[in-house]
Amino acid sequence: MNIYVGNLPFSTGDQELTDLFSQFGAVQRARVILDRETGRSRGFGFVEMDDENARKAIEGLDGSDFGGRPLRINEAQDRQDRRR
Repeated sequence: MNIYVGNLPFSTGDQELTDLFSQFGAVQRARVILDRETGRSRGFGFVEMDDENARKAIEGLDGSDFGGRPLRINEAQDRQDRRR
């Protein structure tokens, strides 16, 4: 399952995201999305885990404090066509 993680502190990197979610099971991939022009974090990212552990992570981490910010975590939605 692909998990959306929003409201991340801008200092968060891929490894910190992996470490945060690892308490709920094996993380297949974790990435913080960066701005193309500046290379800085955009304040959100995605984590891939198996479905069972992903559900546990969403339930356990949504709304929790991370770096002084309440995380917004849910199942990622498919990207919609941007040409509209």
